[in-house]
Formats: sequence, C-alpha cells, structure tokens
Amino acid sequence: MNLVIWDIESSSANTDFGSIIEIGGILVDENFKEKDRFNLRCRLPEGEIPQAMALIVNKTSIDQLTKVNLSHYQMLGEVEKIFKKWSPAIFLGWSNIGFDDEMIRKEFFKSIRYPYITNATPNKRHDGLNIARGAYAIDPSVLETEINQKNNPVFKLESLSRMNGFDSSDAHSALVDSQLTGKVLNLIKTRQPNTWNNFLRTANKSDTETIFKKEKIITLNEYFYGKSRLYLCAPLHPNHCIHPIYQWGQAIDLRVDVEPLIDMSINELKAEMKKTPKFLRTIRSNKAPIIIDAEYGMKVEPYNAMDPSLIKKRASLVKENEEFSKKILTALREIAEEKEQLKSQEDIYAEESIYKKFTSNKDTALFPAWHAAPWKEKLKLLDKFDDDRLVGFGKKIIYQEAPEVLPEDMFRKIKSEIARRILSEKKEKFWTVKECYFEIDNLRNKYSEENDEEKLKFLDQLNDFVMLIQKKYENS
Repeated sequence: MNLVIWDIESSSANTDFGSIIEIGGILVDENFKEKDRFNLRCRLPEGEIPQAMALIVNKTSIDQLTKVNLSHYQMLGEVEKIFKKWSPAIFLGWSNIGFDDEMIRKEFFKSIRYPYITNATPNKRHDGLNIARGAYAIDPSVLETEINQKNNPVFKLESLSRMNGFDSSDAHSALVDSQLTGKVLNLIKTRQPNTWNNFLRTANKSDTETIFKKEKIITLNEYFYGKSRLYLCAPLHPNHCIHPIYQWGQAIDLRVDVEPLIDMSINELKAEMKKTPKFLRTIRSNKAPIIIDAEYGMKVEPYNAMDPSLIKKRASLVKENEEFSKKILTALREIAEEKEQLKSQEDIYAEESIYKKFTSNKDTALFPAWHAAPWKEKLKLLDKFDDDRLVGFGKKIIYQEAPEVLPEDMFRKIKSEIARRILSEKKEKFWTVKECYFEIDNLRNKYSEENDEEKLKFLDQLNDFVMLIQKKYENS
C-alpha cells in the first residue's frame, strides 16, 4: 500500500479555532520511492486572529498571510482532490494523530467536507512519531538522538533528522517536514525490517482490535515522562476487551499478580485502578498504537526477571476469565459516567462539536453538490442541510469568499458575530485581538533581550496587521 506522508503549518496551536495556512505532502510506495508531491499555502481566513508564536515557528510572513493566490477555502478544496486521488493509502506524518489529523478533520468539518478522509476505508493512518518511539524502545541504536537535560532521548523531527544526517535547516515548512519524516521512517524500515510491518498492522481500528482479540500476550509500547517503554500485557477476554464508552482496547500488565484482582468487586477494582503502577493498560485502537510480539516485552525489565511460566499462567487467567473482563468493563463504564457528570456544562461552539454529534449521511451526500454550485446557489442550497452547524459554516464561507451574494442583514449579522468574538475582552477559547497584543508584548520583551531584530520586526508587522483587523470590525 502507498504511503502519504504529510504535514501542516497552522495559524494557531488550537485545532478547534485555528486554521491550516500551509500543507504539503509526498506520495511514496512501500519502499519510499516518491511518486508525487504537493505544497499549498493560503491566505488567513477573514476575521481570524492568528497566534504570533505559531507564525514565528513556521516562519510565516504577513505577506504570506494576506497576499498568496489561494484562499483558505480554495486550498482545502485542492487538498481534498489530492487526497482522494492518492487514495487508497496509509496517511502518516510526525505527531499527526494528535495534531495534523485533528486539524484537517475540523477544517474539513467547518468547510462542509467529509472530515475523516485520512482514515475512512480504504485509507488507513499511522504516526511517524509513534513508530520512531516504538523502534527506539526495541533497540536504541536504531536512531541517533540528542539527550535532553532530563537524560531522555529527544524525538522532535528537526532534532532526529539532524542527528541522523539529514539537512533540517528548512524544518517547519510543510513539504520539508514531510520529506524529513519520510527519510527518518525509511531509515527505521531499513534498520528494523522485521518490525516495520508489525508497526503498520495497527493503521486502522478494526485491524488493531483483531490483533488484541486474537493474541494471548502482546507487547505494548507507551511513551510518558519522556521515556518510551515496553509493557508485556494480556488483553482481556475477546468478548469483553473494549472500553464501553471510549471504544479502546483493555489489557492487564503482566507484572501484576492477577489472582487477587479476579476476586475483587467492581468497587474494589475501581479503587485499584487509581493506584500506581497501573494494572490496566489502554490500547488506543483508533490512534495507531504500537503493538509488537510478546518476545520483545519478555526481554525488558521487569518481565525478563520473571518466570515465563508465571507470565503464561497470568495471561491465561486474564484471557479465559469472561466474568473478570465483564467486571473490568463495568468499572470502566462507571468511572467514565462519573467523569461525564463532573464535566462543565458550559455551551460549546459549533467549531468544537465535531465529536459531539456526527453529520448525517443525508447531509454528507449533499457536500459535492454544494461545492460545485455557484456562490448564489450555495446560499440557497444551505436550506437543504438538516444540521444547523453546517448552515452556519456555509454562511461564513460565503461571507469570506463571496460576500456580495449575501443579503445585507445576513452579512451584517455574520460580521457582527466575528466582531463579538475577536474584540472580546474576556479570556476566550479562540484568539482575540486583546490576547494577540498581550502575546506580542511578551514576545517583544523576550526577543529584545535576545537582540533578535528579525523577530522584532515581524512582531511590529503582525501588530499593524491585527490593528487593521480590529479597525475593520470595531464599527460592526
């Protein structure tokens, strides 16, 4: 299967309210031979306030934010065409599952496109960072890494690329980061050919579930506190091994004495789940977890000091005890429901509601016709959508792309809503004019101390740009 290695640069670290401003990718075959590539950049959407630090990291100038040929809406349309043309494929990037995938899903959702393009059948998705951490946990000699002050290896893409002999001077631009990701992953594939295909087995949810339902013992790779660790685990009984709310796999860490757990009540299990070290491990089935053969876990502490027959006995007790697995899932359900009740009841914005309510098949079927229609027709076609969120997104797209087709009262209402948001004096979920000025002032202090004239000049330009937006919307 082909690989699509892609990357984005954004106006903000907030995946709900920020925007993709640059996206690039390469299409390679299973041996990393390049077949195609693209790189697109767009203007910042009308009425959005960017985060200064995000723009500094991805080296975006005000001219690039305002003067490139493609609008944000047009760019997303081009991306959709390219991703469809390149399918079927395994889509991956560097830390993409936590950020890039979330961003593209929410951007497609807000632009009335099918959000799950990178992982809906026949496509699959994985994460280069997960693979690198898993490969390193198996054999630290697979990659040269910098070591940070806490004596932990550094897995940042720029650092890993540089340490392994790849030119990373242009890192943090979308196409370059895609290419660097490809080079690092190709190195791992070359040096660890036996585990490469193992890593890719978990590129979709159902394949991952098949693995842990079938296997008696697995090695699970997890990363926290700066370290990549291997855990020898026994998945729960195949009929009762998936979290009833979050739909993630569940397994018992085999360092733990299982027998006392089996006799515990549900309340006792809930109390035990709060203790450390954790006896229960979560397999994030839809987030490309690293699951490898049991032999790897058997080689590391503390499992390598344990009697293999004891490990097998514990695994059998877990895998074959249906009642125990049922109790675990009941305890997990109750914990999740208690958490839900404690959650804030504040209203959420349409932009952050993608997982709260899925768009209906009826509405999704209307997407292609809506995009194909002329702008005047687009406004009329919004009446066909049942989902009010899509209607709101559609009106805002028309305001940004073809405001002249909007009735005067609708135009004023949309502009007024944007003004209400960006001119807010409160601490908001999205970036406001006030927040941006505050960020610029803080960064000015930092870069003045460092005598960084280039960044200080950029901050002045950004300040002027935000002032123009403020002036435009103050009269709404």
